[in-house]
Amino acid sequence: MKLKKTMKIFGGVCTAILMSSCATIVNDANIPLAVSFSDGSAGHCTFKNKRGAWESKIPTPGVYIRRSDDALIYDCKTKDGREVTGSIRSEMEGGKMAASVFFWDLGITDAITDKHRTYQGNVTIPIPPKNAES
Repeated sequence: MKLKKTMKIFGGVCTAILMSSCATIVNDANIPLAVSFSDGSAGHCTFKNKRGAWESKIPTPGVYIRRSDDALIYDCKTKDGREVTGSIRSEMEGGKMAASVFFWDLGITDAITDKHRTYQGNVTIPIPPKNAES
């Protein structure tokens, strides 16, 4: 009788561990970024990280970018010709990574897929002011 009860508890614990979430299961590979220029002008940007490259008109309510553990590099140009380059830091979604590390696979799958990483959702790209020509 004791063995049967122990097996039920063991089975319940195993089920709980296997059913726990990790970022690889619950996160999409791509995340939307709402992007605009600081002065409200329109233009075009190219975004790059080690997972790929994406182009978008600016302003945009959402360009889908592949998650990565490296910074998202942007190269932008406004319609009036001003250019700017920079990067957006990649951040870790701590809660999902912690669940993955402790309950699923020690975080190995998330480390490979980068699905535990994210970029800030609303990005305002600083644009230099227009030069007054003499």
